[in-house]
Amino acid sequence: MQKAAVLSKLKEYPQVRELEDEPLRDNEVLIEQSETGICYRDILTMEGFLPRVVLPMVPGHEISGTVKRVGSAVTQFKEGDRVASLIYVPCGTCEYCTSGRENLCRNKRTFGESMNGAYRKYLNVPEISLVKVPSGVSPEAAAISACVTGMVVQALEVVGGLRAGQTALITGAGGGVGSHAVQIAKALGARVIGETSSEWKKEGIQKVGADSVVSGQDFSKKVKEISGDGVDVALETVGSPTFNDAFRSLKYGGRLVVIGNVDVNPVSLPLGNLILKGNTIAGSVSSTKATMNKALKLSKEGKIAPVVGRVFSIDDVAEAYKAMKNRELFGKAFIKF
Repeated sequence: MQKAAVLSKLKEYPQVRELEDEPLRDNEVLIEQSETGICYRDILTMEGFLPRVVLPMVPGHEISGTVKRVGSAVTQFKEGDRVASLIYVPCGTCEYCTSGRENLCRNKRTFGESMNGAYRKYLNVPEISLVKVPSGVSPEAAAISACVTGMVVQALEVVGGLRAGQTALITGAGGGVGSHAVQIAKALGARVIGETSSEWKKEGIQKVGADSVVSGQDFSKKVKEISGDGVDVALETVGSPTFNDAFRSLKYGGRLVVIGNVDVNPVSLPLGNLILKGNTIAGSVSSTKATMNKALKLSKEGKIAPVVGRVFSIDDVAEAYKAMKNRELFGKAFIKF
């Protein structure tokens, strides 16, 4: 038995209770976590925006730790290895999995949604979801290497094609995703403009590497004043509240990559501008093992570092959710076990 936070009913905060240990399958490893990250997607899950969630469910998908035991069929990991996990379990056999695009697997199961997740110290993870964590990488950096930093590498470099010398806009730059996206864009050699709706976060955004920070309505005008003719890549971490301005911030041929949508509202799209400016809008989902490994490499090299907004205990998940919803944190919320 172990303590875990469990979501039993939609629109109610997870509650801590004792959970029975799950038997270790042949293809799984038992991981001991020191901490896990809290994602805004966990809040959207609680609020009922992800319809495939099976309740009761242990939320959370930002998984890393030390291998304590391995199943009989596991070949790539051993007891004592440090590992981090994708936020999902891919099938391993479909066209996406076999081409290195396992994030698009249609048969994947997601931790904290279709299977019990990370809000507990010990959990079993299939070998297919795991990568090794290099020495010198902090527990916090390992925990967010899939959902945050690996996801941002996937969005900026793989989907957005961001290259050295280009200019990037990061919306929600003071949040748990945005504060790391600023660092990754800088690590890729870009000039970075951060956007925030919270004036008090501006200084922190500059400290994590933004060359400029904008805020307020019609922030696209400020972006164009700073950049000249607009940005090469805009990373949308917020969604509908900032989408239109992020789109208007693009230069001719610029790309908008969407990875977040905090209120799941639809957006309007000026098709004339899209066509005449030759812009591209793309969604990017999660990370792959390749982009996780790239994120861990950047962490090891000291080019990116976790931005810890606040560390909570397992008993204070509701408090953490409230702080995130109220935009009280700069950076990332963690649960420490």
